[in-house]
Amino acid sequence: MSLSDNTHPPGTWAPVRRAAARIASPIQRILAIEAASGIVLLVATVIALTWANLWTGSYHDLWHTPMGGRLGPWSFEQPLHFWVNDGLMTIFFFVVGLEIRREIFEGELATLRKAALPLAAAVGGMLIPAGIFVAMNYGRAGSAGWAVPMATDIAFAVGVLTLLGSRVAPPLRVLLLALAVIDDIGAIVVIAIFYSTGIALEGLAIVGAGIGGVLMLRAAGVRTVLIYVIPGLVVWAGFLVTGIHPTIGGVILGMLAPVRPWFGPSGFAAATQEQLAGLEPNDRGALLVSLDLIEQARREAISPVERLIHSLHPWVAFVVMPVFALANAGVVLGGASLSGDSFWLFAGIVAGLALGKPLGIAAAALGASKVGIATRSSDMTRRGILLVGLVGGIGFTMSLFIAQLAFPPGPLLDTAKLAILVGSGVAIVVGLVFGLATNHKPDRDVSA
Repeated sequence: MSLSDNTHPPGTWAPVRRAAARIASPIQRILAIEAASGIVLLVATVIALTWANLWTGSYHDLWHTPMGGRLGPWSFEQPLHFWVNDGLMTIFFFVVGLEIRREIFEGELATLRKAALPLAAAVGGMLIPAGIFVAMNYGRAGSAGWAVPMATDIAFAVGVLTLLGSRVAPPLRVLLLALAVIDDIGAIVVIAIFYSTGIALEGLAIVGAGIGGVLMLRAAGVRTVLIYVIPGLVVWAGFLVTGIHPTIGGVILGMLAPVRPWFGPSGFAAATQEQLAGLEPNDRGALLVSLDLIEQARREAISPVERLIHSLHPWVAFVVMPVFALANAGVVLGGASLSGDSFWLFAGIVAGLALGKPLGIAAAALGASKVGIATRSSDMTRRGILLVGLVGGIGFTMSLFIAQLAFPPGPLLDTAKLAILVGSGVAIVVGLVFGLATNHKPDRDVSA
């Protein structure tokens, strides 16, 4: 049998296969675009806004639908909104933890020299927006939202840079990604310290038991991911009991994932060649054993961290984040207020995102390189770094998440959500216009 005979699996029917290909092809092209997750987020946001304002009752009824389970005398029931924000978003934070683990091990945060520029940019991009907000809201009803404009939504930010194409030098994309990872670390620390209720010590004991289970499985050499779900759920439940937001458990679990491959690429090649050389096609039992060994070597050619990021990233980008947007971006415009303290809350978030983030990121990055703390390549012009700062002002997902923790349901939360949408929208538009107007071709002049 030739290779061309194996183009399609046995049992397929050509007309159905061609019809499926015609349906799947445009979807695959869309998903192949790096900016696609930002597009899906935008669509989910528009749907949420339309739904919440035209059919307010059904929107709120859906997300307040109680869901849970019962086992004998034990029961746990929470609104659907809880399962999205505290449950589904744990997967998002788990991937964040994986990315932090990878970047610290071998990425842009692996050495102080590499991390200096994005670290400076991220710190500036968190402190300046928070400072602007506090200056506008100190002593006012919305003061609890000081951390809302600190966040960057990497999906939207990368999407904008992708739309600008070759106008954006590759090092600027790397800077944005590294900056976003540090930004996420900052948001996680803020959530854990400032937006959690009083800590219950019995919950910490449960967390410790779950983490202990993960470490024992690692020590035993268990590489099957599904087995780790059990201690992972224990960690999540423990954080829920402590009063610390349970999504923090996702971050910790992500950072505990093994970062070194077992076989590696060369080991995979050697193991595969060894099994193929001794293949017994007429012995089905031996064939299955060889195929299992080849599959194990294939799976372990990369580290569990890389494998999990590769597997979960599409689910986070195209399921978790859009569902979160659908559940949280539904601002009832009549519920938001632009008078009194609410006005200052609105202004503080918009100014923090659209003005504070660009100023903080650009000033800190350029200042760090000027005094020699950090180095930047010739491709990282002043205009390029300012562009990174502008798209860094797209807060959205993490900003909405923090707003949910900072404010109870009501006018302040609706106003904060509206401000996040406006501030992020301004950052998107200004970032695109600035990129199109000032980055026609690569600029070799570092001082430009």
